[in-house]
Amino acid sequence: MKKLLICGLSASLAFGVYAKDPVDYVNTGIGSVSHMLVPTFRTVQLPNSMYRFNAPYGQFTQDRVHDIWIQYPGHRDQPVFSMRPTSGTEADALKGGWFATWDQPHATPYRYDVYLDNWGVSFTVAPGRRTAVMAYGFEKAGVHAISFGGRDRRAAYVLKGNVLEGTDYFHGLRGCEAKVYVHVEFEQAPSGSKSADGRLAVFFGDRPETVRLRVGVSYQSAEQAARNLVAELSGYDLEALAAKGRKTWNDRLSVIEVEGGTEDERSVFYTALWRTFERMVDITEDGRYYGFDGKVHDAKGVPYYVDDWTWDTWRAQHPLMTILAPKEEADKLASYVRMAEDDPEHWMPVFPGVAGDRHSMVNRHTSVMFLDAWRKGIRGFDAKKAFELQDRTEETESLIPWHRGPLTELDVFYKKNGYYPGLRPDQKEWVKEVQTEWERRQCVSVTQGASLDAWALAEFGRELGIPADRLAKYDERARGYAQLWNPKTQFFHPKDHDGKFIEPFDYMICGGYGARNYYTENNAWTYIWDVQHDLPGLVRLFGGRQAMEAKLDRMLNTSVGSRFRFCAQMPDGCTGLMGAFTMANEPSFHIPYLYNYAGRPDKTQKFVRKTLECWFRNDRMGMCGDEDGGGMSAYAVFSMLGFYPVTPGLPEYQWGSPVFTKATIHLQNGKDFTLAAPQSTKDAKYVRSIMVNGVKGTALDPLKHADVVAGATVVVEMTARP
Repeated sequence: MKKLLICGLSASLAFGVYAKDPVDYVNTGIGSVSHMLVPTFRTVQLPNSMYRFNAPYGQFTQDRVHDIWIQYPGHRDQPVFSMRPTSGTEADALKGGWFATWDQPHATPYRYDVYLDNWGVSFTVAPGRRTAVMAYGFEKAGVHAISFGGRDRRAAYVLKGNVLEGTDYFHGLRGCEAKVYVHVEFEQAPSGSKSADGRLAVFFGDRPETVRLRVGVSYQSAEQAARNLVAELSGYDLEALAAKGRKTWNDRLSVIEVEGGTEDERSVFYTALWRTFERMVDITEDGRYYGFDGKVHDAKGVPYYVDDWTWDTWRAQHPLMTILAPKEEADKLASYVRMAEDDPEHWMPVFPGVAGDRHSMVNRHTSVMFLDAWRKGIRGFDAKKAFELQDRTEETESLIPWHRGPLTELDVFYKKNGYYPGLRPDQKEWVKEVQTEWERRQCVSVTQGASLDAWALAEFGRELGIPADRLAKYDERARGYAQLWNPKTQFFHPKDHDGKFIEPFDYMICGGYGARNYYTENNAWTYIWDVQHDLPGLVRLFGGRQAMEAKLDRMLNTSVGSRFRFCAQMPDGCTGLMGAFTMANEPSFHIPYLYNYAGRPDKTQKFVRKTLECWFRNDRMGMCGDEDGGGMSAYAVFSMLGFYPVTPGLPEYQWGSPVFTKATIHLQNGKDFTLAAPQSTKDAKYVRSIMVNGVKGTALDPLKHADVVAGATVVVEMTARP
């Protein structure tokens, strides 16, 4: 295990120089108290592993636990296989309305402990890859029991001796469903059992004791769940499994070593890095996987990954993995190809889960992920097949938000006119596929996202030698975003079916709940900048770099007005505010780096550091928005290192402001990328010069991915004055 040497005045006076492992910096409680949404979960699992446990109380401020769940198939989805421990009478074990109050939680990536104080029962779990060991400590005399139930009314359990087998059903959105199997073995044989109302209570002794159980889960069969358990666990030693998990996590997090910074900054960094390895999850079992067609397939030696939300992860998480885990990234992309092949419509998924494509949010950004990986030299997936499947998806599947189905009249309009049309305030929705109660058309962000995806498909096709005539349509669509630019106001402004700007229009509070009539979870101020594939084109729309700089300045100095009114309309993007900028949602991540394109890297450096200082902290409110399984955390990892992938699909990174005096990335190819910024402090945030392998440059010269993976040595000279 790699240790970090920490030198601090108070620490050195008391203890001298001491060593600490990267995993010891992880604070799983960061963000467990929400500004508004549900930012983080105290996840317990191995890196990218199929078995996943979450703290049963949801947010830290909640007082009661209503179930302890064995398995969480999706990052924020419904868990399966509930457990309810009781210590009292047999009737307590099966009565309705069970709850527990909790205290003294202790969570690490590899172990979770909590005390259920109203029952006098402690609970502990340590994870394997498809298994776990759990322990219930019954501290009071009484009838000790664990009752098992399910998420679904069809859930069922059978107890034979000390073995409990169960089935439950995982429900994704839009009808997605998968059957899940659990195999439970108790260290000591239960004294009996009773069933009532779909639950099975398993009884043990009546004196203080510890009941240990080990579990295996499967998406294939009950027999496979048992095989998973036997393959991974030889006993009930929870301490040993937790120690093994600690080493696994420490080895994984040691991929990056940092020096300098504060203790809190290192905790924020390694906690963020930890979260980026939650997803995707490898659900391969004995060389087979459960596919989108509901069948079990031979994985042919390539791990099969699911559980991804591309709208959240294409911006930073997947690009981070092209550096830290390129082999696994290739396997993930190969999994996307398999998903589309197994899918009845052969559509490329956008929110793939165990049960199929959840198809949430807007647009299809897998095209960017494939292009980004390919241009960074990642292979190991069928690129031609990936292109053909994406091409088919673009041409036959609708772009309507949160809808999975064939083309509609809105899609036909888009393909003909180059933009998604919006409704005037006096118009009612007539396209039945649009969700009028909640999501709406989101026409501006859909147009911008479709332009990005078209650009990526065209570029990917050229990389693969696809004929130019097949790519012409995508080149044209890639420029479609510009049709919605309003030069008078310098905003992207919705147009109606007649090509006219919708008026009157308020860019701050336009578009109803979450601005979803026209945008996605954020208002027009955020979507000024949502042209990541053509930032030179955006500069031209502004009329030059100075005009773009002025608009960025104005954004940071424009009030949202009444916070009461704004938060009521924009619950997805009202936290993490800095003027009209919000740090709390994914479309904002690249915006601090856009000052570079305006020729003011010093303003990028100041802006990025301010986002980190304000909104990424080592405390329970240290995450200002939804941390969607690594999406927001990847922003923190990149930004603290000092660079960021503003345009995934281009093998380069924009410079920000390195937080640490030295960071070393241990690459899978055996080389080390080193970035030293010896003068970096809280005040010395500005970059004076950059040396890459001895060649001097500036903060406006992008860092090349080729230099990173070749193991370049970078020296950044920092100063307290720009």
